[in-house]
Amino acid sequence: MDIIPLAEKMRPNTITEVVGQDHLIGPGKIISELINRKSLVNLILWGPPGSGKTTLARIIAAETSAKFIELSAVNSGKSDVLKVVEEAKQNRRLGQKTVLFIDEIHRFNKAQQDAFLPYVEDGTLYLIGATTENPSFEIINPLLSRSRVLVLKQLTFEQILKVIDKAAKAEDISVKRLPKKSRNLIAELSGGDARTALGTLELSLALTDKVITADVVATAAQKKLPSYDKRGDNHYNLISAFIKSMRGSNPNAALYYLARMLQAGEDPKFIARRMVIFASEDVGLAATAALNLAVATFNAVDIIGMPECRYNLFHCATVLAKTGKSRTIANAMSAALQTARTYPELPVPQQLRNSTPLTTDNAEPVEKYYWRAGFKTTFLPKELENINFFPGNDGQDKDSTRDAEHRSG
Repeated sequence: MDIIPLAEKMRPNTITEVVGQDHLIGPGKIISELINRKSLVNLILWGPPGSGKTTLARIIAAETSAKFIELSAVNSGKSDVLKVVEEAKQNRRLGQKTVLFIDEIHRFNKAQQDAFLPYVEDGTLYLIGATTENPSFEIINPLLSRSRVLVLKQLTFEQILKVIDKAAKAEDISVKRLPKKSRNLIAELSGGDARTALGTLELSLALTDKVITADVVATAAQKKLPSYDKRGDNHYNLISAFIKSMRGSNPNAALYYLARMLQAGEDPKFIARRMVIFASEDVGLAATAALNLAVATFNAVDIIGMPECRYNLFHCATVLAKTGKSRTIANAMSAALQTARTYPELPVPQQLRNSTPLTTDNAEPVEKYYWRAGFKTTFLPKELENINFFPGNDGQDKDSTRDAEHRSG
């Protein structure tokens, strides 16, 4: 007989059983109103792990009498989507609505997302996508424009305690067996993830027939929690080491940390985005073509996907690590932003303003006056005439000893 995991057993079946997300659930709130009106719309649920994205999708489908079909973008492809479309068409002929729930929808590339766009548009199916990543970066614009993005919040410590208490009651776990100290520790170690909390509780029960002590909880959490996750310290440590290795022009270290991130399941588009930033922030004027390469790498990752896009990532990381470095752009940007904050209202010089239909005192068009051969002007308000965001080099980058090489091709 199959043993149902505790997290699945405790999954809410109705909207009133859901813990948290009070900004979406309750009188007058969007999810409750959709359910009350038996109405369906396309939704993108954006939130951290264990915040209830899958649960809400299932409840919405059930409460609106729709057929619920679930796919994971991690192990599904375009062909799987097309099979769902055929099923949805059949359901529609029978008068039944279909909800297609795609977990980790950000893992689908543009071509895969395009595959179900026409059927979202014509109402063949309703899409509910779940993502832990910013939809603005990960979801194609035509799909975003036809969907409502709902942001789910990480569960609070008190809400996690409520989840644990409900499970303890359902499983008949006494306070004597699960003391308050251990219960609180489970909540603390969950990181706001209800699924993790229930998994730690379940494993703690399996590790001892006696009192669940803090040591038992710690042991269970170590076995349950992965060493690398998108919100854990190791995630930030590895991406930091990757960036600093490229900044320090050490390609061997950069590729090592890149390999570790990919093996741990990091989203390749997250890595590619960081390299796009790096190309301007750390390489900058030392090799302006680096930005083109980084952007091309991001596009390649989006189009190709894993595992083949690893070639593109390693290619780009190697080039960024080996090329010269310059902070000129980053420093100039910071200085310009600070100056704009200090002087936010200075008037634009007359000769730089929109010339139509303004004229000069002699009725000569400003545009002609400004562009007259040999005419000299200042481009900044007089209060800023002497400002220079590129001190010492008049805007010509000299931060890197390899600049001459890059400029000469």
